[in-house]
Amino acid sequence: MAVAAVKKKSKFDMVMDDFKAFAKNFIKIVDNEGNTIPFLLNKEQAEFVDTMQKFNIIAKSRQIGFSTMSLGICLYNAVKYPNTNYMIVSLSGESVTSLFEKLKFMNDNLPREKYPFPKTMRDNRGELVLENGSRVQVAASDGKSIGRGNTYQYILISEMAFYGGDQTKVLTSLEQALAKNNTSRLVIETTANGTANYYYELFMKSWKGKTNYIAFFYGWTSDAYKEQFRFEHDTAEEWFKLNNKGQRLMAKDLTDEEKRIHNMGANLRMLMWRQWKLSSMQLIDFQTEYPSYPEEAFKTSGQNVFDQSKILERIENLLPPLSRDELKTELPDTLLKYIGRGLNVYHLPRRNVKYYGGSDVSSGSGGDSSSLSLMDSDGVQALAFANNKVSVYEFAEFLNAVGRYYNYAFLAVEKNSYGLPVIERLRNDYHYMNLYKHKTFDQKGNKKFILGWLTTDKTKAIMISDYKESFEKGLILVEDKDTLQQMILFVEQNGKMGNVKGKNNHDDLVISHSLAVQAMKNNKWYV
Repeated sequence: MAVAAVKKKSKFDMVMDDFKAFAKNFIKIVDNEGNTIPFLLNKEQAEFVDTMQKFNIIAKSRQIGFSTMSLGICLYNAVKYPNTNYMIVSLSGESVTSLFEKLKFMNDNLPREKYPFPKTMRDNRGELVLENGSRVQVAASDGKSIGRGNTYQYILISEMAFYGGDQTKVLTSLEQALAKNNTSRLVIETTANGTANYYYELFMKSWKGKTNYIAFFYGWTSDAYKEQFRFEHDTAEEWFKLNNKGQRLMAKDLTDEEKRIHNMGANLRMLMWRQWKLSSMQLIDFQTEYPSYPEEAFKTSGQNVFDQSKILERIENLLPPLSRDELKTELPDTLLKYIGRGLNVYHLPRRNVKYYGGSDVSSGSGGDSSSLSLMDSDGVQALAFANNKVSVYEFAEFLNAVGRYYNYAFLAVEKNSYGLPVIERLRNDYHYMNLYKHKTFDQKGNKKFILGWLTTDKTKAIMISDYKESFEKGLILVEDKDTLQQMILFVEQNGKMGNVKGKNNHDDLVISHSLAVQAMKNNKWYV
Protein backbone atom coordinates (compact mmCIF):
# COMPACT_ATOMS: atom_id res chain seq x y z
CA MET A 1 0.00 0.00 0.00
CA ALA A 2 1.45 3.32 -1.04
CA VAL A 3 1.95 5.96 1.66
CA ALA A 4 1.16 9.51 0.63
CA ALA A 5 4.20 11.74 0.81
CA VAL A 6 4.05 14.48 3.44
CA LYS A 7 4.55 17.82 1.78
CA LYS A 8 7.62 19.49 3.20
CA LYS A 9 7.14 23.06 4.36
CA SER A 10 9.06 25.69 2.42
CA LYS A 11 11.47 27.96 4.26
CA PHE A 12 9.05 30.82 3.62
CA ASP A 13 6.18 28.93 5.25
CA MET A 14 8.32 28.11 8.30
CA VAL A 15 9.26 31.77 8.68
CA MET A 16 5.62 32.79 8.36
CA ASP A 17 4.73 30.44 11.24
CA ASP A 18 6.92 32.38 13.69
CA PHE A 19 6.74 36.13 14.34
CA LYS A 20 10.31 36.32 15.62
CA ALA A 21 11.60 34.68 12.44
CA PHE A 22 9.36 36.93 10.34
CA ALA A 23 10.75 40.02 12.08
CA LYS A 24 14.33 38.90 11.57
CA ASN A 25 13.90 38.03 7.89
CA PHE A 26 11.34 40.52 6.59
CA ILE A 27 10.96 43.57 8.87
CA LYS A 28 13.36 46.46 8.56
CA ILE A 29 13.81 49.21 11.16
CA VAL A 30 16.10 52.22 11.55
CA ASP A 31 18.62 52.05 14.41
CA ASN A 32 19.95 54.91 16.56
CA GLU A 33 22.65 55.68 14.00
CA GLY A 34 20.23 55.93 11.06
CA ASN A 35 21.05 52.55 9.55
CA THR A 36 18.37 50.28 8.11
CA ILE A 37 18.71 46.92 9.84
CA PRO A 38 16.71 43.69 10.30
CA PHE A 39 14.38 43.73 13.30
CA LEU A 40 16.01 41.34 15.76
CA LEU A 41 13.89 41.18 18.89
CA ASN A 42 15.79 41.95 22.07
CA LYS A 43 15.58 39.62 25.06
CA GLU A 44 12.70 41.46 26.72
CA GLN A 45 10.65 41.72 23.52
CA ALA A 46 11.14 38.00 22.81
CA GLU A 47 10.13 37.05 26.35
CA PHE A 48 7.00 39.17 26.11
CA VAL A 49 5.99 37.66 22.76
CA ASP A 50 6.36 34.19 24.29
CA THR A 51 4.42 34.90 27.49
CA MET A 52 1.76 37.51 26.73
CA GLN A 53 -1.87 36.61 27.37
CA LYS A 54 -5.13 38.12 26.14
CA PHE A 55 -4.89 41.23 28.33
CA ASN A 56 -1.43 42.65 29.07
CA ILE A 57 -0.20 45.77 30.85
CA ILE A 58 3.42 46.96 30.79
CA ALA A 59 5.27 49.51 32.92
CA LYS A 60 8.67 50.29 31.50
CA SER A 61 11.65 52.52 31.23
CA ARG A 62 11.99 54.71 28.16
CA GLN A 63 12.85 53.49 24.66
CA ILE A 64 12.81 49.74 25.11
CA GLY A 65 10.97 49.20 21.81
CA PHE A 66 7.56 47.76 22.69
CA SER A 67 5.62 50.05 20.36
CA THR A 68 7.95 49.03 17.50
CA MET A 69 7.41 45.39 18.43
CA SER A 70 3.62 45.87 18.35
CA LEU A 71 3.78 47.52 14.93
CA GLY A 72 5.70 44.48 13.72
CA ILE A 73 3.16 42.07 15.24
CA CYS A 74 0.29 43.92 13.58
CA LEU A 75 1.99 43.89 10.17
CA TYR A 76 2.91 40.19 10.51
CA ASN A 77 -0.64 39.17 11.31
CA ALA A 78 -2.15 41.50 8.72
CA VAL A 79 -0.17 39.96 5.85
CA LYS A 80 -0.70 36.42 7.15
CA TYR A 81 -4.41 36.51 8.01
CA PRO A 82 -6.85 38.05 5.48
CA ASN A 83 -9.69 40.31 6.58
CA THR A 84 -8.34 41.06 10.06
CA ASN A 85 -8.09 44.43 11.79
CA TYR A 86 -5.45 45.92 14.09
CA MET A 87 -5.38 49.11 16.16
CA ILE A 88 -2.50 51.19 17.54
CA VAL A 89 -3.61 53.99 19.91
CA SER A 90 -1.20 56.70 21.00
CA LEU A 91 -1.22 59.99 22.85
CA SER A 92 -1.37 62.71 20.23
CA GLY A 93 -1.30 63.51 16.55
CA GLU A 94 2.47 63.85 16.61
CA SER A 95 3.08 60.42 18.16
CA VAL A 96 0.44 58.89 15.86
CA THR A 97 2.27 60.27 12.82
CA SER A 98 5.59 58.91 14.10
CA LEU A 99 4.15 55.43 14.68
CA PHE A 100 2.40 55.37 11.33
CA GLU A 101 5.58 56.35 9.51
CA LYS A 102 7.37 53.43 11.19
CA LEU A 103 4.57 51.10 10.12
CA LYS A 104 4.74 52.36 6.51
CA PHE A 105 8.51 51.90 6.52
CA MET A 106 8.13 48.28 7.64
CA ASN A 107 5.44 47.62 5.04
CA ASP A 108 7.30 49.34 2.22
CA ASN A 109 10.39 47.24 2.90
CA LEU A 110 8.67 43.87 2.74
CA PRO A 111 10.33 41.94 -0.13
CA ARG A 112 7.21 41.70 -2.28
CA GLU A 113 9.30 41.10 -5.39
CA LYS A 114 10.46 37.79 -3.93
CA TYR A 115 7.56 36.60 -1.76
CA PRO A 116 3.76 36.58 -2.05
CA PHE A 117 2.93 39.37 0.39
CA PRO A 118 -0.38 41.17 -0.25
CA LYS A 119 -0.10 44.48 -2.07
CA THR A 120 -0.75 47.81 -0.38
CA MET A 121 -4.11 49.33 -1.31
CA ARG A 122 -3.89 52.43 0.89
CA ASP A 123 -1.44 53.83 3.43
CA ASN A 124 -2.53 57.31 4.41
CA ARG A 125 -4.57 59.11 7.08
CA GLY A 126 -3.37 56.71 9.75
CA GLU A 127 -4.58 53.59 7.99
CA LEU A 128 -2.74 50.82 6.17
CA VAL A 129 -5.05 48.67 4.02
CA LEU A 130 -3.78 45.54 2.28
CA GLU A 131 -5.06 43.70 -0.79
CA ASN A 132 -6.12 40.72 1.35
CA GLY A 133 -8.64 42.89 3.22
CA SER A 134 -6.59 43.33 6.38
CA ARG A 135 -6.16 46.75 7.92
CA VAL A 136 -3.91 48.42 10.51
CA GLN A 137 -5.08 51.70 12.03
CA VAL A 138 -3.16 54.22 14.12
CA ALA A 139 -5.22 56.75 16.11
CA ALA A 140 -4.87 59.40 18.82
CA SER A 141 -6.61 58.81 22.13
CA ASP A 142 -7.98 62.33 22.76
CA GLY A 143 -9.77 60.87 25.78
CA LYS A 144 -12.62 59.66 23.58
CA SER A 145 -14.15 56.31 22.72
CA ILE A 146 -12.21 54.50 20.00
CA GLY A 147 -12.94 51.39 18.00
CA ARG A 148 -16.71 51.24 18.34
CA GLY A 149 -18.28 49.24 15.54
CA ASN A 150 -15.02 47.44 14.71
CA THR A 151 -13.38 44.19 15.81
CA TYR A 152 -9.61 44.03 16.25
CA GLN A 153 -7.29 41.07 16.54
CA TYR A 154 -4.52 43.07 18.23
CA ILE A 155 -4.74 46.40 20.05
CA LEU A 156 -1.81 48.41 21.37
CA ILE A 157 -2.56 51.27 23.79
CA SER A 158 0.68 53.25 23.87
CA GLU A 159 1.59 55.84 26.56
CA MET A 160 -1.79 55.42 28.26
CA ALA A 161 -0.58 57.02 31.51
CA PHE A 162 -0.46 60.39 29.72
CA TYR A 163 -3.94 60.29 28.16
CA GLY A 164 -6.12 63.26 29.03
CA GLY A 165 -9.80 62.83 29.67
CA ASP A 166 -11.27 59.60 30.96
CA GLN A 167 -8.73 56.77 30.57
CA THR A 168 -11.29 54.19 31.67
CA LYS A 169 -13.60 55.24 28.84
CA VAL A 170 -10.86 54.75 26.24
CA LEU A 171 -9.90 51.36 27.67
CA THR A 172 -13.47 50.10 28.01
CA SER A 173 -14.23 51.01 24.41
CA LEU A 174 -11.16 49.17 23.13
CA GLU A 175 -11.70 46.12 25.31
CA GLN A 176 -15.16 45.71 23.81
CA ALA A 177 -13.67 45.98 20.32
CA LEU A 178 -11.17 43.14 20.88
CA ALA A 179 -12.03 40.01 18.92
CA LYS A 180 -13.66 37.28 20.98
CA ASN A 181 -11.26 34.45 20.07
CA ASN A 182 -8.29 32.79 21.76
CA THR A 183 -5.59 34.52 19.69
CA SER A 184 -6.60 38.18 20.04
CA ARG A 185 -4.41 40.37 22.24
CA LEU A 186 -4.65 43.77 23.95
CA VAL A 187 -1.42 45.40 25.16
CA ILE A 188 -1.05 48.54 27.28
CA GLU A 189 2.50 49.90 27.36
CA THR A 190 3.67 53.19 28.80
CA THR A 191 6.17 54.97 30.94
CA ALA A 192 4.61 56.06 34.20
CA ASN A 193 3.05 59.45 34.89
CA GLY A 194 2.63 59.61 38.65
CA THR A 195 -0.20 58.00 40.54
CA ALA A 196 -3.19 60.25 39.85
CA ASN A 197 -4.48 58.30 36.86
CA TYR A 198 -6.30 55.07 36.06
CA TYR A 199 -3.26 53.45 34.46
CA TYR A 200 -1.47 53.48 37.83
CA GLU A 201 -4.45 51.91 39.56
CA LEU A 202 -4.82 49.19 36.91
CA PHE A 203 -1.13 48.35 36.78
CA MET A 204 -0.66 48.05 40.55
CA LYS A 205 -3.77 45.88 40.93
CA SER A 206 -2.58 43.72 38.02
CA TRP A 207 0.92 43.51 39.49
CA LYS A 208 -0.68 42.04 42.61
CA GLY A 209 -2.65 39.56 40.46
CA LYS A 210 -6.03 41.15 41.18
CA THR A 211 -7.26 41.80 37.61
CA ASN A 212 -7.57 39.85 34.35
CA TYR A 213 -4.46 41.68 33.05
CA ILE A 214 -0.98 40.15 33.16
CA ALA A 215 1.47 42.79 34.40
CA PHE A 216 5.01 43.13 33.06
CA PHE A 217 7.77 45.48 34.21
CA TYR A 218 10.93 46.31 32.26
CA GLY A 219 13.37 48.64 34.01
CA TRP A 220 16.49 50.32 32.72
CA THR A 221 18.61 47.43 34.01
CA SER A 222 17.08 45.19 31.31
CA ASP A 223 19.46 43.60 28.82
CA ALA A 224 17.88 45.56 25.95
CA TYR A 225 19.49 48.78 27.15
CA LYS A 226 23.01 47.41 26.88
CA GLU A 227 22.68 47.62 23.10
CA GLN A 228 20.01 50.29 22.78
CA PHE A 229 22.06 52.85 24.76
CA ARG A 230 25.46 51.64 23.66
CA PHE A 231 26.54 55.05 22.31
CA GLU A 232 25.48 56.85 25.50
CA HIS A 233 27.23 54.19 27.59
CA ASP A 234 30.44 54.87 25.63
CA THR A 235 30.05 58.61 26.24
CA ALA A 236 29.30 58.09 29.93
CA GLU A 237 32.33 55.85 30.42
CA GLU A 238 34.64 58.47 28.89
CA TRP A 239 33.03 61.13 31.10
CA PHE A 240 33.53 58.98 34.19
CA LYS A 241 37.17 58.28 33.39
CA LEU A 242 37.78 61.97 32.76
CA ASN A 243 36.51 62.73 36.25
CA ASN A 244 38.22 59.80 37.98
CA LYS A 245 41.86 59.96 36.85
CA GLY A 246 41.30 57.66 33.90
CA GLN A 247 39.79 54.87 35.99
CA ARG A 248 36.57 53.00 35.20
CA LEU A 249 34.02 52.36 37.92
CA MET A 250 35.00 49.34 40.03
CA ALA A 251 32.70 46.99 41.94
CA LYS A 252 34.47 47.85 45.20
CA ASP A 253 33.53 51.52 44.75
CA LEU A 254 29.77 51.00 44.47
CA THR A 255 27.40 52.66 46.90
CA ASP A 256 24.76 50.54 48.63
CA GLU A 257 22.16 51.74 46.13
CA GLU A 258 24.47 50.96 43.20
CA LYS A 259 25.13 47.50 44.64
CA ARG A 260 21.38 46.87 44.72
CA ILE A 261 21.03 47.98 41.10
CA HIS A 262 24.10 45.95 40.13
CA ASN A 263 22.51 42.86 41.67
CA MET A 264 19.39 43.52 39.58
CA GLY A 265 21.39 43.16 36.38
CA ALA A 266 23.02 46.52 35.64
CA ASN A 267 26.65 46.22 34.58
CA LEU A 268 29.31 48.75 35.53
CA ARG A 269 28.92 50.62 32.23
CA MET A 270 25.24 51.10 32.99
CA LEU A 271 26.07 52.39 36.46
CA MET A 272 28.54 54.89 35.02
CA TRP A 273 25.77 55.95 32.63
CA ARG A 274 23.45 56.43 35.63
CA GLN A 275 26.00 58.74 37.27
CA TRP A 276 26.40 60.59 33.99
CA LYS A 277 22.62 61.11 33.69
CA LEU A 278 22.37 62.22 37.32
CA SER A 279 25.00 64.88 36.71
CA SER A 280 22.36 66.91 34.86
CA MET A 281 18.99 65.70 36.17
CA GLN A 282 17.25 65.23 39.50
CA LEU A 283 17.15 61.74 41.00
CA ILE A 284 13.34 61.79 41.11
CA ASP A 285 13.23 62.58 37.38
CA PHE A 286 15.71 59.81 36.61
CA GLN A 287 13.69 57.31 38.64
CA THR A 288 10.44 58.09 36.83
CA GLU A 289 12.05 58.05 33.38
CA TYR A 290 14.33 55.09 34.12
CA PRO A 291 12.84 53.08 37.00
CA SER A 292 14.53 49.95 38.31
CA TYR A 293 11.39 48.57 40.01
CA PRO A 294 7.66 49.27 39.51
CA GLU A 295 6.95 51.52 42.50
CA GLU A 296 9.90 53.74 41.61
CA ALA A 297 8.28 54.46 38.24
CA PHE A 298 5.30 56.15 39.89
CA LYS A 299 7.17 58.58 42.11
CA THR A 300 6.32 62.21 41.56
CA SER A 301 7.96 64.37 44.21
CA GLY A 302 8.97 64.31 47.83
CA GLN A 303 11.76 62.66 49.76
CA ASN A 304 11.47 58.98 50.56
CA VAL A 305 11.12 58.40 54.29
CA PHE A 306 12.23 54.77 54.33
CA ASP A 307 15.40 53.22 52.89
CA GLN A 308 14.29 51.94 49.48
CA SER A 309 17.04 49.34 49.12
CA LYS A 310 16.14 47.76 52.47
CA ILE A 311 12.46 47.63 51.49
CA LEU A 312 13.26 45.94 48.17
CA GLU A 313 15.61 43.46 49.80
CA ARG A 314 12.84 42.55 52.24
CA ILE A 315 10.26 42.18 49.44
CA GLU A 316 12.58 39.80 47.61
CA ASN A 317 12.75 37.52 50.68
CA LEU A 318 9.10 37.42 51.74
CA LEU A 319 7.16 34.24 52.31
CA PRO A 320 3.46 34.12 51.36
CA PRO A 321 0.79 34.39 54.07
CA LEU A 322 -0.78 31.24 55.42
CA SER A 323 -3.50 29.88 53.15
CA ARG A 324 -7.16 29.41 54.03
CA ASP A 325 -6.61 25.64 54.07
CA GLU A 326 -3.81 26.06 56.60
CA LEU A 327 -5.96 28.34 58.75
CA LYS A 328 -9.43 26.80 58.59
CA THR A 329 -8.79 24.53 61.57
CA GLU A 330 -6.89 27.22 63.49
CA LEU A 331 -8.72 30.55 63.19
CA PRO A 332 -12.08 31.21 64.81
CA ASP A 333 -14.92 31.81 62.33
CA THR A 334 -15.02 35.50 63.26
CA LEU A 335 -11.53 35.84 61.74
CA LEU A 336 -11.57 33.14 59.06
CA LYS A 337 -14.25 35.03 57.14
CA TYR A 338 -11.75 37.85 56.54
CA ILE A 339 -9.19 35.66 54.76
CA GLY A 340 -9.34 36.92 51.18
CA ARG A 341 -10.94 40.13 52.43
CA GLY A 342 -7.81 41.93 53.61
CA LEU A 343 -6.54 39.65 56.39
CA ASN A 344 -3.10 38.11 55.87
CA VAL A 345 -1.83 35.84 58.63
CA TYR A 346 1.89 35.06 58.70
CA HIS A 347 2.32 33.46 62.12
CA LEU A 348 -0.19 31.87 64.49
CA PRO A 349 -0.08 32.80 68.19
CA ARG A 350 2.43 31.03 70.41
CA ARG A 351 1.81 30.22 74.03
CA ASN A 352 3.13 32.72 76.61
CA VAL A 353 4.22 35.18 73.90
CA LYS A 354 3.08 38.79 74.09
CA TYR A 355 1.69 40.48 70.98
CA TYR A 356 1.45 44.18 70.19
CA GLY A 357 -0.88 45.73 67.64
CA GLY A 358 -1.52 49.08 66.01
CA SER A 359 -4.74 50.11 64.29
CA ASP A 360 -5.78 52.95 62.00
CA VAL A 361 -9.56 53.29 61.71
CA SER A 362 -11.70 54.55 58.79
CA SER A 363 -15.42 54.87 58.18
CA GLY A 364 -15.74 51.70 56.08
CA SER A 365 -17.41 53.59 53.25
CA GLY A 366 -14.94 52.57 50.54
CA GLY A 367 -12.21 55.21 50.88
CA ASP A 368 -9.34 54.66 53.28
CA SER A 369 -9.06 51.27 54.95
CA SER A 370 -9.41 50.28 58.56
CA SER A 371 -6.18 48.46 59.27
CA LEU A 372 -4.33 46.45 61.87
CA SER A 373 -0.74 45.28 62.16
CA LEU A 374 0.26 42.82 64.87
CA MET A 375 3.74 41.69 65.91
CA ASP A 376 5.20 39.55 68.65
CA SER A 377 7.56 40.63 71.41
CA ASP A 378 10.54 39.85 69.14
CA GLY A 379 9.25 42.34 66.55
CA VAL A 380 8.12 39.72 64.00
CA GLN A 381 4.92 40.71 62.21
CA ALA A 382 2.21 38.11 62.83
CA LEU A 383 -0.59 39.52 60.68
CA ALA A 384 -1.78 42.50 58.68
CA PHE A 385 -5.31 43.60 57.82
CA ALA A 386 -6.72 46.35 55.60
CA ASN A 387 -10.29 46.64 54.36
CA ASN A 388 -12.22 49.75 53.34
CA LYS A 389 -15.67 48.15 53.49
CA VAL A 390 -15.71 47.14 57.16
CA SER A 391 -17.99 49.32 59.28
CA VAL A 392 -16.94 50.79 62.61
CA TYR A 393 -18.92 48.27 64.68
CA GLU A 394 -17.63 45.34 62.58
CA PHE A 395 -14.06 46.54 62.97
CA ALA A 396 -14.42 46.78 66.74
CA GLU A 397 -15.65 43.16 66.75
CA PHE A 398 -12.70 42.18 64.54
CA LEU A 399 -10.12 43.87 66.81
CA ASN A 400 -11.61 42.19 69.86
CA ALA A 401 -11.44 38.77 68.17
CA VAL A 402 -7.86 39.23 66.96
CA GLY A 403 -6.65 40.62 70.25
CA ARG A 404 -8.11 37.82 72.33
CA TYR A 405 -6.91 35.15 69.89
CA TYR A 406 -3.36 36.49 70.10
CA ASN A 407 -3.00 36.09 73.86
CA TYR A 408 -4.96 39.25 74.70
CA ALA A 409 -2.68 41.48 72.60
CA PHE A 410 -1.86 45.04 73.66
CA LEU A 411 -3.51 47.31 71.09
CA ALA A 412 -2.71 50.93 70.22
CA VAL A 413 -5.77 52.25 68.37
CA GLU A 414 -5.57 55.71 66.84
CA LYS A 415 -8.39 57.67 68.47
CA ASN A 416 -8.66 60.43 65.84
CA SER A 417 -11.96 60.53 63.93
CA TYR A 418 -13.54 57.05 63.67
CA GLY A 419 -11.06 55.54 66.12
CA LEU A 420 -12.88 56.91 69.16
CA PRO A 421 -16.13 54.92 68.68
CA VAL A 422 -14.04 51.78 68.04
CA ILE A 423 -12.16 52.31 71.31
CA GLU A 424 -15.42 52.90 73.17
CA ARG A 425 -16.92 49.70 71.80
CA LEU A 426 -13.79 47.72 72.65
CA ARG A 427 -13.90 48.93 76.25
CA ASN A 428 -17.64 49.21 76.91
CA ASP A 429 -19.13 46.43 74.78
CA TYR A 430 -16.31 43.88 74.76
CA HIS A 431 -14.59 44.88 78.04
CA TYR A 432 -11.22 44.78 76.28
CA MET A 433 -8.74 46.08 78.84
CA ASN A 434 -5.32 45.79 77.20
CA LEU A 435 -5.42 49.12 75.35
CA TYR A 436 -2.86 51.86 74.86
CA LYS A 437 -3.39 55.12 76.79
CA HIS A 438 -1.93 58.52 76.04
CA LYS A 439 -1.03 61.07 78.66
CA THR A 440 -2.72 64.48 78.92
CA PHE A 441 -2.91 67.30 81.45
CA ASP A 442 -6.02 69.24 82.47
CA GLN A 443 -6.12 72.97 83.13
CA LYS A 444 -5.26 72.40 86.77
CA GLY A 445 -2.10 70.51 85.87
CA ASN A 446 -3.47 67.10 86.75
CA LYS A 447 -2.14 64.22 84.70
CA LYS A 448 -4.66 61.95 82.99
CA PHE A 449 -4.38 58.85 80.83
CA ILE A 450 -6.86 58.62 77.95
CA LEU A 451 -7.52 55.50 75.88
CA GLY A 452 -6.07 55.48 72.35
CA TRP A 453 -3.22 57.09 70.44
CA LEU A 454 -3.79 60.74 69.56
CA THR A 455 -2.11 61.66 66.27
CA THR A 456 -0.82 65.22 65.88
CA ASP A 457 1.95 66.56 63.66
CA LYS A 458 4.34 66.09 66.58
CA THR A 459 3.27 62.58 67.55
CA LYS A 460 3.14 61.44 63.92
CA ALA A 461 6.74 62.55 63.43
CA ILE A 462 7.76 60.58 66.53
CA MET A 463 5.77 57.54 65.45
CA ILE A 464 7.21 57.43 61.92
CA SER A 465 10.75 58.15 63.12
CA ASP A 466 10.61 55.27 65.59
CA TYR A 467 9.18 52.96 62.93
CA LYS A 468 11.88 53.97 60.44
CA GLU A 469 14.63 53.29 62.99
CA SER A 470 13.12 49.93 64.01
CA PHE A 471 12.80 48.79 60.38
CA GLU A 472 16.16 50.02 59.10
CA LYS A 473 18.09 48.69 62.11
CA GLY A 474 16.41 45.31 61.81
CA LEU A 475 14.67 45.55 65.18
CA ILE A 476 11.38 44.48 63.58
CA LEU A 477 10.61 42.08 60.72
CA VAL A 478 7.94 43.22 58.26
CA GLU A 479 6.28 40.19 56.68
CA ASP A 480 3.51 41.92 54.71
CA LYS A 481 4.13 42.90 51.08
CA ASP A 482 1.32 45.49 50.98
CA THR A 483 2.87 47.25 53.98
CA LEU A 484 6.27 47.34 52.29
CA GLN A 485 4.77 48.66 49.06
CA GLN A 486 3.07 51.47 50.97
CA MET A 487 6.45 52.26 52.57
CA ILE A 488 7.97 52.73 49.12
CA LEU A 489 5.48 55.49 48.29
CA PHE A 490 5.64 57.09 51.75
CA VAL A 491 7.35 60.48 51.37
CA GLU A 492 8.05 63.69 53.20
CA GLN A 493 7.04 66.78 51.26
CA ASN A 494 6.76 70.36 52.48
CA GLY A 495 7.06 69.17 56.05
CA LYS A 496 4.23 66.65 55.71
CA MET A 497 4.54 62.89 55.67
CA GLY A 498 2.30 60.42 53.87
CA ASN A 499 1.85 58.49 50.65
CA VAL A 500 2.15 60.31 47.34
CA LYS A 501 -1.20 61.59 46.17
CA GLY A 502 -3.28 59.50 43.84
CA LYS A 503 -6.32 57.28 43.75
CA ASN A 504 -5.91 54.11 45.82
CA ASN A 505 -2.68 55.36 47.39
CA HIS A 506 -2.89 54.69 51.10
CA ASP A 507 -0.60 54.67 54.10
CA ASP A 508 -2.94 52.95 56.58
CA LEU A 509 -0.72 49.85 56.91
CA VAL A 510 2.35 52.03 57.51
CA ILE A 511 0.46 53.92 60.23
CA SER A 512 -0.80 50.68 61.79
CA HIS A 513 2.63 49.10 61.96
CA SER A 514 4.09 52.34 63.33
CA LEU A 515 1.43 52.24 66.06
CA ALA A 516 2.36 48.63 66.82
CA VAL A 517 5.94 49.80 67.43
CA GLN A 518 4.57 52.44 69.82
CA ALA A 519 2.50 49.79 71.58
CA MET A 520 5.64 47.72 72.20
CA LYS A 521 7.68 50.78 73.14
CA ASN A 522 5.03 51.78 75.71
CA ASN A 523 6.01 48.74 77.81
CA LYS A 524 2.61 48.45 79.50
CA TRP A 525 0.34 45.45 80.01
CA TYR A 526 -3.06 45.81 81.68
CA VAL A 527 -4.20 42.19 81.97
